[in-house]
Amino acid sequence: MFRQASRLLARTTTPWRGSRAFSSDVPATPAQDSSFIESWSKVIPNLDPPKTPSSFMTPRPATPSAIPSKLTVNFVLPYASELSAKEVDMVIVPATTGQMGILPGHVPTIAELKPGILSVHEGNDVTKYFLSSGFALIHANSVADIIAVEAVPVDRLDPALVQKGLADFTQKLGSATTDLEKAEAQIGVDVHSAMNSAITG
Repeated sequence: MFRQASRLLARTTTPWRGSRAFSSDVPATPAQDSSFIESWSKVIPNLDPPKTPSSFMTPRPATPSAIPSKLTVNFVLPYASELSAKEVDMVIVPATTGQMGILPGHVPTIAELKPGILSVHEGNDVTKYFLSSGFALIHANSVADIIAVEAVPVDRLDPALVQKGLADFTQKLGSATTDLEKAEAQIGVDVHSAMNSAITG
């Protein structure tokens, strides 16, 4: 049995014929479905083929052959754009799996964000924002899109109000009687605890 297993492992593996390319290998310009357009023209020659969502999208930026020296960051909120095409050295986001550093050439990733600090590094300068939640989308062309529900520079947080909010929500959590009240109070405790850590840490 072991001999047979070793022979199987020694074989050179050939790619499966039905395998598809990774998303980062998709061409920058969307491919046209020529067979569909040809069939459409035969059946309804006097009417243009229907448009698909890809027809209205700009071509995806090509992945650079070399890793750029800077990371391009777009940081947006529902009501404002904090950073637009800003070139930085690195950003650190509070992902639900832990603090995640993003450098130029980072593997394409989608990360859910939890309450915590977003750090934007430009040389020796570091700008910190407190985020409530959101998502970070890292693309293969060294562009990072960070979308937050709410964000504020850390230096604008009021320590007294944060402490008061933490105490209030802790009291609400202790006196909550329904699952909804407990969930709302727990969210308040988590957010204010993260803000308190951002101020003190």
